[in-house]
Amino acid sequence: MTDKARLSRRSILAGASALALPIGAGTPVLAQEKVIRFGISMADVPLTTGQPDRGAGAYKFTGYTLYDPLVAWEMNLSDRPGKLIPGLATEWKVDDADKTLWTFKLRDGVKFHDGSTFNADAVIWNFDKVFDTKSAQFDQRQASQVRPRLPSVASYKKLDDMTVQVKTKAVDALFPYQMLWFLVSSPAQFEKLGRDWNKFASEPAGTGPFKLARLVPRERAELVKNDAYWNPERLPKADRMVLICAPEASTRTAALLSGTVDLIETPPPDAVDRLTKGGLKIVQNVTPHVWNFHPSMVQGSPWADIRLRKAANLAIDRNAIVQLLGGLAQPAYGQVDKTSPWFGKPTFELKYAPDEARALMSAAGFSKAQPLKTKFVVASGGTGQMLSLPMNEAIQEMFKDAYIDLELKVVELEALYTAWRAGAKADMNKDVTANNIAYVTSDPLYALTRFFHSNQAAPVGVNWSYYANPEVDRLIDEALATFDATKQDALMARVHEKVVDDAVLIWVVHDTNPHALSPKVKSYIQAQHWFQDLTTIGT
Repeated sequence: MTDKARLSRRSILAGASALALPIGAGTPVLAQEKVIRFGISMADVPLTTGQPDRGAGAYKFTGYTLYDPLVAWEMNLSDRPGKLIPGLATEWKVDDADKTLWTFKLRDGVKFHDGSTFNADAVIWNFDKVFDTKSAQFDQRQASQVRPRLPSVASYKKLDDMTVQVKTKAVDALFPYQMLWFLVSSPAQFEKLGRDWNKFASEPAGTGPFKLARLVPRERAELVKNDAYWNPERLPKADRMVLICAPEASTRTAALLSGTVDLIETPPPDAVDRLTKGGLKIVQNVTPHVWNFHPSMVQGSPWADIRLRKAANLAIDRNAIVQLLGGLAQPAYGQVDKTSPWFGKPTFELKYAPDEARALMSAAGFSKAQPLKTKFVVASGGTGQMLSLPMNEAIQEMFKDAYIDLELKVVELEALYTAWRAGAKADMNKDVTANNIAYVTSDPLYALTRFFHSNQAAPVGVNWSYYANPEVDRLIDEALATFDATKQDALMARVHEKVVDDAVLIWVVHDTNPHALSPKVKSYIQAQHWFQDLTTIGT
């Protein structure tokens, strides 16, 4: 048996053991408590110190449960995309004279879990925690999570006890979207624990609707209801929420079917039929996450020819990919879903049209006898229900019918991320013409700006292809200088129209963030976002 095989078996056994543990082991649980056991797909509990690690999805586990942002997101509805709403800040506005200055009015009367008071000093302390390397509270682990999500922050200061001001590096009307990712933890608790973030991880104090009762790294986190939470509309429906790490999909599925857990995220596609026949409910929704190929447009790349990019988009049977995923996805018609305010009205329609694909390839000089030979770098495995290799192999076959002879360069996921951040011009990418990273598309920065503005070309940003369209740049720049939300949305919709019409990416499917629920779970609202509100889960 190889070391890798031993590790995999060990992980499975460890996960199974964790799921089999009585929920109250070492922790008193009252008989009348309403307890929800949640099997999560992560191998470890995301960082509990104030800024979760393990990706955007971790915010629903140890982000918006234990902590609050200044600017929040609507998470209590499922029938439309949410909007920005007040969080720990009751309002925010840009200065009329200097559009780089933002003022945040803070919510009065909020207490941290340790009983200390939330105020402007706490906010500034938290900014220093991730931006000031010389501060006593600076934590590189947290900084590495939040700094890339707040690229516009230049400086910050306290104006009075309940007001802070943030200066951005340039005019950025979309800056409030960045503040969704900035969570506030307790300075008093940090001092109480000897200024030790490792100790704080086990005894954190935020202002959120849950408190951490128990943390067992790589196994579980037990969250208990914060009865003193400042927002009565987000008081948890459960008294205790137990997050149980179960990275193996088969382990999560077995635990749900046996009743060991009450719900799981990302059930495997091949288990959907078994789960539904077993009386379990599958819940999914539009999610800002798109599985795509990002083709290179550097000199010498075949994908600099728009005919080939359009042909590749027309060669994919997206409904077949959805079937491959057990229905746990939706066909992509662009970077964002059609329900998004930024979708617009592209003229190029993403559809399965192999005859049109072949016609475009023929016009570009390719044929069945002389196909386009190209290589994409892809991951050996991914996360959630996205089956990286099976999906890529299915598309590889579809491409053959459109005169595209695709070779797959299969690497580990972290290696793929490295290649992605380096950009198409990097030496490590000289033998490939596209990468296969799935993209979060939750806001204009994440969905559009970072991929399609020419000033975001790698390695500055993640415009991997070095795409440059002056009209797209102009529209994004105008959106960044426009402080009317309706006008912002209209401008970003025009950006999306342009990039779809330019077929900048080869889009495949959108994630639907599926969850499987036992009959015990009577309430759960799945928002159209990465951010999910676990306070809505109840029995």
